[in-house]
Amino acid sequence: MPAAMIVGGALWNLLSPRAYWGDYLLVAAVTVAGALLSLRHTIVAAVAIVLVEAALLFQGGYLGNAAVSAIELANLGFTGLIAIGVNRVVARHGRRLQTMRSVAEAAQRAVLPAPPARVGPLAVAALYKAAHIEALIGGDAYAVQDTQYGTRLLIADVRGKGMGAVGVVSVLLGTFRAMADQAPDLAVLAGHLERALVREGSLREEEIRMEGFVTALLGEITPEAEHVRLLSCGHPSPYLVHDATVRALDPSEPGLPLGMSGLGVPQPAPEIWPFPPGSTLLLVTDGVTEARDRSGTFYDPAARLSGQGPFRQPGQVIDALVHDVEQWTGRPRDDDMAILAITRTTSPPTGP
Repeated sequence: MPAAMIVGGALWNLLSPRAYWGDYLLVAAVTVAGALLSLRHTIVAAVAIVLVEAALLFQGGYLGNAAVSAIELANLGFTGLIAIGVNRVVARHGRRLQTMRSVAEAAQRAVLPAPPARVGPLAVAALYKAAHIEALIGGDAYAVQDTQYGTRLLIADVRGKGMGAVGVVSVLLGTFRAMADQAPDLAVLAGHLERALVREGSLREEEIRMEGFVTALLGEITPEAEHVRLLSCGHPSPYLVHDATVRALDPSEPGLPLGMSGLGVPQPAPEIWPFPPGSTLLLVTDGVTEARDRSGTFYDPAARLSGQGPFRQPGQVIDALVHDVEQWTGRPRDDDMAILAITRTTSPPTGP
């Protein structure tokens, strides 16, 4: 773009009946170069506009007039120096932003590490996509842990955003990892998570304590991987993807989100579902189910993904889902999106 603007400015000055009207394009060219390009390209653009101006002064017979030529060249030279200064400021802010992104990414990996790719007969894949590409950290969470009771799963969505939500995610995942192998069933595990979140909420401001909650879905795949037990705590239902069919595993009695035990409503009992070989259990947050098209219609994974299979690997399910959600919305998301997919493989695991 700066090169085209320099050529355009030179031609404008040559062809226009008014002298130096093209100088505006020359000034704009070096300014754009300073804001968008590297230091080397900015310097090249600054030198180029001065040389172009000198050639135009020579062509117009003004180069011998020291006063006119000195003023014109000095103006463009000063503009070039300003562009170089702008370039250095932009570069410094870019380095600071990159440092902040690196810190955020390290924090995200520490708080929300990738789950194991394989747990016995299960293949696992996960994806976290923040609502804004600059934000690598947020309030959605997932975890997979092999325990004496089977493979236990968690996907959750913390109300709110920012570092406050990340702190709640840290407490939630820490408690899950500590208690997943000790709690005899999902109801007891949910109780541990509830108490940990209530303790965490007691340390926060009253408004956050009164309005804070976490929707969560707890799962337990039996050691033989023939069934999956699910306990919904106000979270969107999971989906069972088998061959080309997708169906929602809706609970008969949804429970309240975690952090709302003060209402005195007991959690329902976990429900058990068959988990056929080759099928995939798909868990999502509301960044998927509340994605809207331009008419305001919510996205329905069961309707949209049906017919796209069969999927052999959990990563294929996630890729198809993310692509379809992006096609559905047709615009940037306004909510974080976490996806966890677990496939019961039909072949024994291969080496590490």
